[in-house]
Amino acid sequence: MLQIGDEVVYFSAVFLLVMLGTRSATGASLLTAFLYVFMVMFRFPPVPADQAGRVLRPRAPSGGVPVVAHRGGSHDAPENTLAAIREASRNGATGVELDLGFTADGVPVLMHDETVDRTTNGSGPVNKIQFVQLRRLDAAARHRLRERFSGEKVPTLQEAVEECIRHQLTIFFDVKGQPEKAAYVLHEMYKKFPVLYNTSMVSSFEPKVIYKMRQTDPNVVTALIHRPWRLSRFGDGTPRTLSSWGQLWTGVLDVLLDWAHHHILWKLCGVSAILVQKDFISQDYVQYWAEREVEVVGWTVNTAVEKDFYQNLLNIGFITDSLLEDCDPHY
Repeated sequence: MLQIGDEVVYFSAVFLLVMLGTRSATGASLLTAFLYVFMVMFRFPPVPADQAGRVLRPRAPSGGVPVVAHRGGSHDAPENTLAAIREASRNGATGVELDLGFTADGVPVLMHDETVDRTTNGSGPVNKIQFVQLRRLDAAARHRLRERFSGEKVPTLQEAVEECIRHQLTIFFDVKGQPEKAAYVLHEMYKKFPVLYNTSMVSSFEPKVIYKMRQTDPNVVTALIHRPWRLSRFGDGTPRTLSSWGQLWTGVLDVLLDWAHHHILWKLCGVSAILVQKDFISQDYVQYWAEREVEVVGWTVNTAVEKDFYQNLLNIGFITDSLLEDCDPHY
């Protein structure tokens, strides 16, 4: 829960900023009061801590921290496939992170990108391809182990869920957009497989996706995904725009978004966890969220040195592309 001291500081800051901007104490008071009432009326309480704990702190086979295979473990097998899920289980993962996409005829499938070009032998936007056509593509065609996994298909969401349940893996559903459609489809999946309430979580970069999910089914464990400076810079640190004004403007938006994640959005959505890019996590950062009863999970942790840091110093779960060896960084 948000600490009382936090609320006083946050709403005092809002009051002062508005008053400085408008030079009206009355206007600042009214706006601050409105924001406070809005937060009280429209925020969602988090799911019970024991339920969130079963998802975020499942018992690891080795007794260590939870290890989640990114896209099923995209280095060890073709990403977002049933083969990846099976490999993740065989290699000791406690869970898998899977990406939700939709075909032209509305079938929920596993797909990270907007197009099929990077991961299959096909081409074009996922949402312009009929499921029967998508099913003909080879999901291993671009993978480094394509010969071993040749002929692997793009699975439906339900096929992936059933495979994860079979292997007793937790699932982090990563939703990129289409909040209403995604919330409806996932809610139906939770109704069909009630075990998901204690073995899965819905996560997204977009707060509106998480808010809609909580609105549709408040019993689902949820998380916000966050990478500071995401609007102004790519994952490797290079600017998204060469324009000085563009960099300045997106930088300001990044600061505001970062503040909102840490002070407003997490409480409004009632999340149980925050998934943060690995380079921005420290012991103090973990402690900050622990005081608010929110779990921190790092992504994407791909080297033995980093994994040791998460396992033995931070003592928090992490998402990785490989359970077997070091691999290139993923942003």
